[in-house]
Amino acid sequence: MRKLKGTIVSDKMDKTRVVEVTRLMKHKKYEKFFRVSARFKAHDANNEYKSGDVVTIQESRPISKDKRWIIVGKI
Repeated sequence: MRKLKGTIVSDKMDKTRVVEVTRLMKHKKYEKFFRVSARFKAHDANNEYKSGDVVTIQESRPISKDKRWIIVGKI
């Protein structure tokens, strides 16, 4: 299962957090690095993580329509 590191950007939902994962990509022609970000909805059963926390998320079975990740821990 994949594990990613990201920052929580929203904690408004119950038992769900939106985690933004940023990575570097290299442009094919100009060979310059630039940032690409993706947002994932992750399961937080105890509502213990807040906005701004840096966390690790792990891939899991589908929990709901959009949730396929679980928050493993805080970094």
